[in-house]
Amino acid sequence: MRRVASWLVVLCAGVASASAQQAAAARKSFEVASVKAAVEPIDPVKLVSGQQRIGMKVDAGRVDIENWSIVELLNAAYKVSPTRITGPAWPGLASIMANPLGLARYNIHATIPAGATKDDVPEMIASLLADRWKLEYHTEKREEQALALVVGKDGPKLEKSPDEAPPDPAAPVNNTNRPDAISVSGTPQQGLTIRGAGNNGALKIKPSADFSTITLEAERFTMQQLADSLLQFVGKPVVDATGLTGNYKVSFEISREDMLAMAQRVGVNVPGAPQAPAGGASDPSGGTSAYRSVEKMGLKLENRKVPIEYFVIDKLEKTPTED
Repeated sequence: MRRVASWLVVLCAGVASASAQQAAAARKSFEVASVKAAVEPIDPVKLVSGQQRIGMKVDAGRVDIENWSIVELLNAAYKVSPTRITGPAWPGLASIMANPLGLARYNIHATIPAGATKDDVPEMIASLLADRWKLEYHTEKREEQALALVVGKDGPKLEKSPDEAPPDPAAPVNNTNRPDAISVSGTPQQGLTIRGAGNNGALKIKPSADFSTITLEAERFTMQQLADSLLQFVGKPVVDATGLTGNYKVSFEISREDMLAMAQRVGVNVPGAPQAPAGGASDPSGGTSAYRSVEKMGLKLENRKVPIEYFVIDKLEKTPTED
């Protein structure tokens, strides 16, 4: 889901430093790992047709990753959102959102050592990043003016998702040894349905008949995922302060004007895009479709100065060391 949000294109003083080299000795590692650059760039048309796949498959003895970038690897290892990644060795969120499919991607096939479990995979991916990309980082909290996602005065108007997503009869059957696909079906004109590996359900993107609005419906969204997704539409960091846990069915509607303004903010030159208003996208008075959609969920965005934790990349090689 995080990857889909980037397509629509994402905490107080004190620094907690952690050198990847120092931590590597204590971390678990894959027994054997092959890292190869993906030959073909990601092509949305090929994704829709099933000719390309993105995802990770984990079984008892191995991990297979197909077409993942550093963004997905960092998220898998450290549960870090792209909106919280920064540092001199990072290209910047705006440039990534302007071309989210343009990042270098890799196919990784690794053997899990005896005694390790699926729960150890994030730690082993962290070791892989340190060993092959020479990742060094630290985390730091910065007091910033941001938007807090909070529950409105009348309470949330959200339907909680089932504990486990039921099998999706429309999802493709993966009876190969390839990673589970992110499946994209439909058309931009009639609407797209994006299904990912795991237990996140489907994301539906539906334009109105006159293309004046686009509705996004997620079957399983945490409030943190919703907060991360709102960044691109409101132009400020968004932190989850709802206190709501678990997964929810989420639906919000974005106007064409706000979609175009979002594209302009991240550097995409769309003909006819309006100039982003000085206070519009960041105005909690509800002047944009994103604020109105949040209010329909029984939630609210409030201006607050809050500590935000950032994942600061100090060193990251552009290409991994060879196998």
